[in-house]
Amino acid sequence: MTGIERLHEIMTRLRDPQTGCPWDREQTLESLKPCVLEETYELLAAMARPEDKANYIEELGDVLLQVMFQAVMAEQEGRFTFDDVANAISDKLVRRHPHVFGDVDAKDAATVLRNWEQIKQVEHKKETRHSALDGVPATLPGLLKAQRTQEKAARVGFDWKDAEGPLSKIEEELGELKAEIAARKSDKPEDSDRVKEELGDLLFAITNLARHLKVDSESAVEGTTDRFSTRFRTVEAAAKAQGRSLKDMSLEEMDVLWEEAKRAKGTI
Repeated sequence: MTGIERLHEIMTRLRDPQTGCPWDREQTLESLKPCVLEETYELLAAMARPEDKANYIEELGDVLLQVMFQAVMAEQEGRFTFDDVANAISDKLVRRHPHVFGDVDAKDAATVLRNWEQIKQVEHKKETRHSALDGVPATLPGLLKAQRTQEKAARVGFDWKDAEGPLSKIEEELGELKAEIAARKSDKPEDSDRVKEELGDLLFAITNLARHLKVDSESAVEGTTDRFSTRFRTVEAAAKAQGRSLKDMSLEEMDVLWEEAKRAKGTI
């Protein structure tokens, strides 16, 4: 018995209406959504530490479980099976890699992506998709959603040739944001809508620059947030060692501790 066959058998038993697990039996697609999201983020954390092989394997398994869970649910309802899922993605991979499984020539990744997008467009003519942007999940985190949207637009040629374009756009959007901040009359929502819009434009332009620089914007801001958290905790510890609380310190005093924290980590 293969690992997949064993997992399928176990999940089928857990979902058995008479002898299965009460918790597993009562799960629905709606109740599993938080599980899928949580397990995905836990896998992302494991991917940042691939040297921890045991944890990496465990988190990959947890994501695979979510796929098998839903497949078994569908199988019990007579809709489809896990094999249908596996065969569907296998067919798609073969269909979208004609340079490997066919006679199409693709010597670099850029050509592969162009071919991939053209094949998708042909496939989606049979569906209700009418835009090159269709298929970007609406529930993606903001920066990731922006980058995926930009990538799809770029695949049909709607893009700057290099990073100079988004760099100039950042300067333009920053100027517009400053103007809206200066024009804002109060902190009321109705006076902040334009500021919010211009701030969004700036973030979108920065994400576009990240894409041109081959940087994942979501990972970049996550790394910065992690570094900030580490330094901030160091500042808190330094203040505590002085017998003080950050609430009782001036911004200038905290800034001294912040600079010390950065030097301690060898960063600027």
